[in-house]
Amino acid sequence: MALFGTDGVRGLANGPLTADLALTLAQATAVVLGQGRIAEARKAAGRRLTAVVARDPRISGEFLSAAVEAGLASSGVDVLDAGTLPTPAAAYLIGDIDADFGVMISASHNPAPDNGIKIFARGGVKLPDVVERRIEEAMSGEKLRPTGRDVGRVIRFADAEDRYAIHLLASLPYRLDGLHVVLDCAHGAASGVSPETFRNAGAKVTLIGADPDGININDGYGSTHLERLSAEVVRVGADVGIAHDGDADRCLAVDANGTVVDGDQIMAILAVAMKRAGRLKGDTLVATVMSNLGLHRAMAAHGIRVETTAVGDRYVLERMNEGGFSLGGEQSGHVIMSRFATTGDGVLTGLHLCAEMARTGRSLADLASIMTVFPQVLVNVRGVERSRATDLDVTDAVATASAALGDAGRVLLRPSGTEPMVRVMVEAASEAEAHRVADELALVVRG
Repeated sequence: MALFGTDGVRGLANGPLTADLALTLAQATAVVLGQGRIAEARKAAGRRLTAVVARDPRISGEFLSAAVEAGLASSGVDVLDAGTLPTPAAAYLIGDIDADFGVMISASHNPAPDNGIKIFARGGVKLPDVVERRIEEAMSGEKLRPTGRDVGRVIRFADAEDRYAIHLLASLPYRLDGLHVVLDCAHGAASGVSPETFRNAGAKVTLIGADPDGININDGYGSTHLERLSAEVVRVGADVGIAHDGDADRCLAVDANGTVVDGDQIMAILAVAMKRAGRLKGDTLVATVMSNLGLHRAMAAHGIRVETTAVGDRYVLERMNEGGFSLGGEQSGHVIMSRFATTGDGVLTGLHLCAEMARTGRSLADLASIMTVFPQVLVNVRGVERSRATDLDVTDAVATASAALGDAGRVLLRPSGTEPMVRVMVEAASEAEAHRVADELALVVRG
C-alpha cells in the first residue's frame, strides 16, 4: 500500500505513523528535494538547504515534528521551526523566505489521535505524485550523513506568525470595521493567528473553539461540527460565523440566522466579486465534480465558466496552475485564491468573504442567495467492486435517471479510491426526489 495518500502521509500517531517513520521520511525528503539546479547551486556556494517545519497543536505533533527536524538536520538541512501554525501559513512562509521546501505536521480535520506529514516543495506548492513516489523509494536507500560544520541547525522561526498575519492583512481589499464575527478555530492551528488577524482587520470578534490543549482539536468544533457556531452567532447577534478545521486550510461560514454557507456558496460570492474587480482570470472558477448544480447555474448566470476536476484540492490546484486560474475549491471549504496562496487557506478565505460583506453592506444571507442550493443526497454502496460504476446495467440506469431529471438534477457515480465501494450522488429539485433516485440507483449498483 502506498505511503502517500491524497494529502500527504496520514495515520494513527504511534500506530503506523511513528517517530521512526517520520525521521526516515524526512531523511528521504532531504535526498530527493536536495537535488535540482537551484539546490545544487546553493550547495556549490557553500550554503545549506533550508526547510520550514510547522505543526498543528495536537499532542503527537510535538514528537513527530522533533523527529522530522532531526531527520532533516542530520541530513545537512537547516530547519526553521515555525511552531504551531496553519498549513497555509507554512506554505506561504516557504515561498516568503525562499526556503527549499517545508513540512507540515497535521491531520487536518481528523480526530486528535491521528496525525499526518505534508511536504511542500520550493514556493510552498504540494508535491506531484511522481516526486512523492521518489521520496518513498528513497526511504530504503542511502541517506545523507554529513559531519562537523555540514550538519544542519534547528532554529526557532521567531516571526513566522507575524509574517503570515501581515500577508493576510495586505491581501484585503476592504477593512472589516463594523462587522461582528464569531470565529470557530476547531481548537486547532488557527487559534492564535485567526482572531488576531480578524481584529487587526477591524472586526469585532467572538471566539469559540480557540483553547487547544493538544487533545481537543476538532472535538465538537470547527468546520465539521457547525452546530455550536450557528448557535453562538444567533446568541450574540453576530453578522457572520467563520469556521476553520484543525489546520485551517478550510473555511465554512454561518449567516446571521445560523444558516450554514458552504464552500460552493463562498466560491460563488468570491467569484462574482473577483470578476467585478477584474481579478477572475479567464472568468473561470475551478471546482470538483461534487460541487452543487446550483453553483454551475449561478456562475452561468454571471458569465463565469466552471471547470470541474476530480475530488480533492490537489486536483483543483493542478488545474488552476495549468490554466493560470485565480479561484478554485471544494464544497467542503477548501478555497484557493492563487494570487495570495498556493493551497486552501481558511483564514484568507474568511477574511475575503467578510470583506465582501463590508464592501457591499449586504448580509451574508443576501450574498449567498446568488446561488440556489439543489438538494444533494450521497449514498455509499459498500461491499461492491469499484468496477460496478462502469458496468452496463449501472450506466444504463444512470442514463435513464439523468434523462428523467433533465435540467433539474444531476447524477454522479464515483468508485472509492481506497475500498470496495461506489458512491452514488444525486441532485434534484426536491430532497425527496433526490433520495428516491439515489436509493433506486444504489439498488442497481448492489446488483
